[in-house]
Amino acid sequence: MPLVSIGRLGRPHGVRGELLLDGSPFSPDELTALRSFTWRAKDGSTRALVMESARPNNQRLIVHFAGVTDRDQAATLVNGLLLTEQSALPDPGPGVAYTFQLIGLEVRDAGGRVLGALEDIVKTGAHPIYVVKGEREWLIPAAPEVLLNVDLASRTITVALPAGLEEL
Repeated sequence: MPLVSIGRLGRPHGVRGELLLDGSPFSPDELTALRSFTWRAKDGSTRALVMESARPNNQRLIVHFAGVTDRDQAATLVNGLLLTEQSALPDPGPGVAYTFQLIGLEVRDAGGRVLGALEDIVKTGAHPIYVVKGEREWLIPAAPEVLLNVDLASRTITVALPAGLEEL
């Protein structure tokens, strides 16, 4: 089964083996429901982890795994990616897709012209920005008036380019 990233583990929090989790799109309840994870270090080594608890902390989450009982054990997990099986993820709901489902999709303008492939999504305060690379790089706001259609089956995204964007 393909693994998808849930976030990156940050520094230990406290002395009981908890860690900060950055970049997770999931709520604490969704994470604890997933329960089983794979931790991957920068060198590619992996370890199975079972989540015991998760709670919010500002823009991050504080997580705790079974068998990780102190700060020193938690420190061995710092900067590792937390992964889970794609099939275990909850349905994001109607009209919603996970970032990993969008990366690589072909992006076209309303006239059918291929702009390139979606390479990254940059989170901003208002709307995410789609980084599209083709003959040139496009930075396209994912605002409702710009994002016309996302078709996961045909692997395409259709956008209405904002006035002036082509001149940049």
